[in-house]
Formats: sequence, C-alpha cells, structure tokens
Amino acid sequence: MGTLISADGVEKVYGGRTGARVALQPTSLQIDEGEFVSILGPSGCGKTTFLKIVAGLIPASAGQVSIAGVPVTEPPDEVGVVFQAPTLLRWRTVLDNVLVPAEARGLSRRRYEPVAHDLVRLVGLDGFADHYPRELSGGMQQRVALSRALLLDPRLLLMDEPFGALDAMTREEMNLELQRIWVERAKTVLFITHSIDEAVFLSDRVVVMTARPGRILDTLVIDLPRPRTIHARRHPHFVEYVDRLRTLIFARP
Repeated sequence: MGTLISADGVEKVYGGRTGARVALQPTSLQIDEGEFVSILGPSGCGKTTFLKIVAGLIPASAGQVSIAGVPVTEPPDEVGVVFQAPTLLRWRTVLDNVLVPAEARGLSRRRYEPVAHDLVRLVGLDGFADHYPRELSGGMQQRVALSRALLLDPRLLLMDEPFGALDAMTREEMNLELQRIWVERAKTVLFITHSIDEAVFLSDRVVVMTARPGRILDTLVIDLPRPRTIHARRHPHFVEYVDRLRTLIFARP
C-alpha cells in the first residue's frame, strides 16, 4: 500500500492591513492509500486550512502537496470533499443534489443516475431520492452530501468536521455509517474533527496539532479491532487513547 497524500513543508500565511498572519506552520504528512487519518486540534489551529490546501481550494504559501505523486495546483478529479454544512441546493431533490458533480463536469446524467441511486441506498436514504432538503433532518442532509462526494468514485475523501453540527446520537450513527462505507468502498479518508472520541473511533492514525499558528505536535496510531461497534468506546485501549490525546491537546508549553 503506497503513499497517496504527501505534504512536504506546507505553510499558509495570510496578509492583511495589520501584517502577515501565519495560519499554518510548515507541516509535513504522508497518508497511505486506504488509511483513515484524523486531524485533531483546537479551533483556529489550521486544520481546515491544511485540508483546503490538500483539496486544491487554496494555494500553499510554501511547500507542496502531491496526490498519487502529482502536485496539487487545482482541485483534483480524484478527490471528494464533505464540509460541516451539507450545502445542498434547496430547489433540487436528493437525487439531483447527488448528481451535481457529474453535471458540473459535463458528464452524462444517464450514466450517473444509476450510480446516484445506488449511493442514496448505500447511505440509508432509500425512498428519499425525490425528497427536497427541507424535508430531511440534519443527519439525512449530511448523508446526501456524503453521497454527492462519492458520486465520481474518488480515491480520496476529505471531510471537514462533517458531523460537528449534529446531535450526539445522530453523530454516533453517522460515525458507524462512515466506517461501513469506508470499508465497503476502500477509500482513503482525511478527517477533520474537534471530537477526541470521534477521532479515536474512526481512525487508523490521529494527528494532533498545536494551537495557532498550527503545527503537528504528535501522531497516535490507533490499534483497535475493526469493524468498531458502539461498544468500542468501552475498550480499555480506547479509553487510554482518549486520555493520551486529551493530555496532548490540553498540555501547556
């Protein structure tokens, strides 16, 4: 299993009337094909900035990101992105929202409609293809956003706190769903979260960042059996991982 994401000395500096602001200190990270890696850290530490650079949505000020050996200079075709807000088009049905990436690239709707239907079923929304966003709960809307990100079968899924706005029960349900889809679809996932429990539950590795300006403080390998059920949080090692991460995040320099 080779390296899919390679970030080498990636840095982001914003300019302004009050001078330069460092959003992300030089950051290097490699993620292998098929890995599930979470980035954990306090608000404003550069987690989302790093993800947007990997996604080709903003340029790095220094350093370079490559995906499958190709430098990222624009949004790559083989990447799907899910943000915290589902950003669905309210005038379009579930099916039509899922089909947006194909339409944006001028691809055949006829070809991708069966794929979209399969994805709607995959995320547990069978029977809702003709519903509108206003008729869905927050968790259901986020399932639509996940289906949309998977439509073109990307190798890499970038997720920026996708479940942060959901209630606790729905969030746990979505964690289980995401784990199932990750296993079934064999994707590589880079996942941003503020939740220590969520990071441990989902990840193969958890990358911990410092407060702003962010840099990588440490990386923790999560050695827990898969698939992980709701009872995984009772596992002694799960509790140990959570404690170690909490200590890292809240430790003072």
